[in-house]
Amino acid sequence: MSALVGAGSRCRVSLRPFGQQIVARRWRTTSGAEGEAPLPLLQRPLGVTERPHAHVKSWEDTRKELVDEETRLRQREHLLKEASKGYFTDLNATRRHGGKSWIAPSVMIREDKALYFPNVTGSRLDTREQAHTTDMCQGRVSVIAMLSTRMSEIHVKGFVAPTNGRFLSNPRYQYIQINLQENLLKSWLVSLFLASIARSIPRELHPTYLVSSQNMEYVREALGMTNKHVGYVYLVDENLKVRWAGCADAKVEETRALEQCTGVLINRLGKKIKS
Repeated sequence: MSALVGAGSRCRVSLRPFGQQIVARRWRTTSGAEGEAPLPLLQRPLGVTERPHAHVKSWEDTRKELVDEETRLRQREHLLKEASKGYFTDLNATRRHGGKSWIAPSVMIREDKALYFPNVTGSRLDTREQAHTTDMCQGRVSVIAMLSTRMSEIHVKGFVAPTNGRFLSNPRYQYIQINLQENLLKSWLVSLFLASIARSIPRELHPTYLVSSQNMEYVREALGMTNKHVGYVYLVDENLKVRWAGCADAKVEETRALEQCTGVLINRLGKKIKS
């Protein structure tokens, strides 16, 4: 590809592939300064439409999915979309806004519009027994952190520190961390270092720290988990609905919003229990 640099001047050939040139495009602010395009606010409720159940998918469940035409079409569309992505797409995306793809809302998603957080199964850090998020979240306000890399752990801490500092002693609140390793090799490596992980996590958080190798492929888009390298945080109410979510590096206003929304849900739950 060539670009004319002026009348009567020579043409210069760009050595960068066309796709990289598109990715590298910049927007200009009103002052004329170059910068990255601004991030959009979260535009939709995150989660799944069906209420989750605490059980491991059986062969019968798989068989029903295979014969359900609507489910197969959704899975086909997802696979075609994933096949069009390059191997380093997620990693390259972290160079723009640190992998952040949207800004968390300042208020909660309405209960009648909110969707469900899917059931995730994993081994508890304290007992190594299998646990389900559906059972854990029922009847309590939960902040769920999805972890997959060291970078994601740093992201999550930026969101949850003030909220945990304020509410962790409240019996109606819990902080759930899910160390998700869908790659079999990485999952095996994590299992070898569970003792080391346990030493780095406060003992009081061991019962709600899960190590999972569950395949999240078909719910990633629904949860907005479009980048496997960054951290995601979800505020889930006592009815398993996602009422707020954040991703990647936390902005000050996002951290404040999570704390405020969590407080609102805890107060509402307290009033429900008393009434």
